[in-house]
Amino acid sequence: MLLKRTAPVALPTRAIQFGEGNFLRAFIDWMLNGMNQQGKFNGSVTLVQPQPRGMAEAINAQEGLYTLLLRGVSNGKVVEKREIIEVVAGCIDAYTQWEALQKEFSKPTVKFIFSNTTEAGIEYKEEAYTPGKTQTTFPAKLTALVFERFKQHLPGVTFIPCELIEHNGKTLKKCILQYAKLWKLPTEFAGYIEQECVFVDTLVDRIVAGYPRAEAAEMEKSFGYEDKLIDCGEIFHFFVLECAPDALKELPLAECGFNVCITDDLTPYRTRKVRFLNGAHTANVLAAILGGLKQVDEMMNDPLFGKIVRRSIYDEIFPTVALPDAEKKFFADSIVERFLNPFAHHQLLSISLNSVSKYKVRVLPTLLDYLKMKGELPKFLTFALAALLRFYRIEVDREGKATGCVDGKNYPVSDSPEVLAFFARNRGLAAGEFTRSALANQDFWEMDLTSVPLLAETVSRHLENIEKHGVRQALKDLLQ
Repeated sequence: MLLKRTAPVALPTRAIQFGEGNFLRAFIDWMLNGMNQQGKFNGSVTLVQPQPRGMAEAINAQEGLYTLLLRGVSNGKVVEKREIIEVVAGCIDAYTQWEALQKEFSKPTVKFIFSNTTEAGIEYKEEAYTPGKTQTTFPAKLTALVFERFKQHLPGVTFIPCELIEHNGKTLKKCILQYAKLWKLPTEFAGYIEQECVFVDTLVDRIVAGYPRAEAAEMEKSFGYEDKLIDCGEIFHFFVLECAPDALKELPLAECGFNVCITDDLTPYRTRKVRFLNGAHTANVLAAILGGLKQVDEMMNDPLFGKIVRRSIYDEIFPTVALPDAEKKFFADSIVERFLNPFAHHQLLSISLNSVSKYKVRVLPTLLDYLKMKGELPKFLTFALAALLRFYRIEVDREGKATGCVDGKNYPVSDSPEVLAFFARNRGLAAGEFTRSALANQDFWEMDLTSVPLLAETVSRHLENIEKHGVRQALKDLLQ
């Protein structure tokens, strides 16, 4: 029997969430659900599928319900927590249900807007205003929706984006104001955005593995019901919000016991987390996939790849983070322990999504800082860039699906259409030319990476070695 509600959702919509994927359902929705259980939020959240393809249909089939499993090792003991998340009222497809989304967004009870549309989601690209029809970019969608609230003289809302880019709240606000100017919306609307809406810079931290495909059937037997939306994550969580404390008085996360930090400067927290946790993921998973591995803990336990991950963390990321060594050592050690979590089942392919923008945000600043500090390129993070280029030797079919191939086995590659099209066009180039073409693409990196001394030559040499001898042998050569 499919998981279903015994009664309709009675709570008003107090939040709208752009992004219906595993992370937000195991992080934001889990917190909202917990606050409801304590009588401190008293609202529901409506999810929005911001892309043409997504999970809206599956979410609505279960009336927003799903099982969340949090598993890990805490203080040397195995911990497992299971609960049914009930706070989600349903999911709206922005492309087929734009009018319904406008009505939902214009409810007077709506106070908070959450999002996670990947690092590439918060961007400004010129596009015409299309009233009555969804916009293309995420900020353009928001601009059109907030304009509807403005026209109805409704209160402003608080935007809490969870995309992993620096100044995510401020950047989102800037994009909305750019669209308002482009579309020649009333000047009063810009004042509404500035004065009545709040934009919070955030940092999120929880490893979420998502749907446990290998275990799902056994889990459903133990649950006594069918659930196509089971979500799995680790026990650890941390949420940093840069804002005035009173901006979140209607969202009492800390009061409800969640690991939350409200601060006037989240920069140190962001640098630590993005470089150690996300950077170590992005720098190593593509090579591990090319090496035939499937999960993070498998990568960590592999004699070769486990050593590479640790060396990249302690040798190359560690010195670029401006915090006391003892604090960095504690955090780095905790990252290794979290990566080793045997319950996470964190798929490497799920981490590989949008790897180009992720490398730019999560790894490239570390590489450049290391070069500045040491006067030489970091060899593991440079190798990671070569592995990225090998991973993106792809073909794209008529439906836009991209696949790469290694040792006769195909693997899917997910990224923006522009990124996929670039690599598909250039896939036949020799290693040196392929490298220089990719590194010179300023749309990817916001700079010409061929201007970085010896980077193109070093990456090209690594790529040639990977393609000639395989990634494992290339890594062994690197260690020697």
